[in-house]
Amino acid sequence: MKKVVLNGNMKVLVLILGLLMMSVHCLFAQTEKYDESTKQELTSLSKQKWQWMADRNVDSLNVLFHQEAVFVHMGGTMTKEQELNTIKSGGIHYKHTEIKETSVRFVGNTAIILDRIRLTAVVGGNEVVNPFMVTEVYVPIDGKWKLGSLSFTRLLGD
Repeated sequence: MKKVVLNGNMKVLVLILGLLMMSVHCLFAQTEKYDESTKQELTSLSKQKWQWMADRNVDSLNVLFHQEAVFVHMGGTMTKEQELNTIKSGGIHYKHTEIKETSVRFVGNTAIILDRIRLTAVVGGNEVVNPFMVTEVYVPIDGKWKLGSLSFTRLLGD
């Protein structure tokens, strides 16, 4: 049997291939962590959030929103406290949300939900209807999903 001797370049190549194979394995192991039932759980949670917003249920929203959550609206950004106060006071009343399309993706332990919606809201006493792509970012904290970010991007058409 002939002995194979690796030169310096071949050793580097073998090392790189080994690391690449380990990285691919870790990537697949991480994406397998969340299955369809987790996606369904998050989709349901997102729908429930829209209903809580319509109902001005700030107690449930307070539990769902992470303390460091950020909210991006057409007119600016808000903290958790500002968002809850705006909902409670009626500064923005999320009257009805028609969800047209939802997708859930994972980046590590972070869940990203994209909702294409048609939102009917009362803002400053005026009812407005706008199409949005809404990005929701959820992180698992102590076995529960917490909303870390909610961003509205107005779409040009329905």
